[in-house]
Amino acid sequence: MHAHAFSTADLCDAHGSDCQVCITPLRQYGGRRIFCGQVRTIQCRNDNVLLRRALEQPSPGEVLVVDGGGSLEAALIGDIVAGLGLKNGWSGVIIFGAVRDAVALGGLAFGVKALGTNPRKSGKAGAGAVDVVVQQGGAVFAPGSWVYSDDDGVVVSPRKLR
Repeated sequence: MHAHAFSTADLCDAHGSDCQVCITPLRQYGGRRIFCGQVRTIQCRNDNVLLRRALEQPSPGEVLVVDGGGSLEAALIGDIVAGLGLKNGWSGVIIFGAVRDAVALGGLAFGVKALGTNPRKSGKAGAGAVDVVVQQGGAVFAPGSWVYSDDDGVVVSPRKLR
């Protein structure tokens, strides 16, 4: 799907009952400000091993939604791991946690939304869970659902919206 083929406001207007809006205040960090795709999920707090492993795999344009427990204690992604996602075909990541290398992330044609930044790297124990339902900001991010992100916000739907 072309990155600029939608706006979240228009999707909400056209498909109101099929849309859930995530009200968690996320900031744009990636150079790709409009992105969408099918949802894949990771649940991890201050540990990015599972996140990195996911972005190392080829993707047909999915969006990785990461439940970092809202922690800003350590960054779950930086420019190197985001670069892996870009190289492997992911559309972007939405992280309920922190990122680092903010300036470099802005130079990548990759979607990155997160709560904030922290220069500290994350742990490497491999703790967490993959493909679990993530609930944040009044929205349910189930693996296989669709997520749409732009400067206005994040919209989730159980089906592809057009």
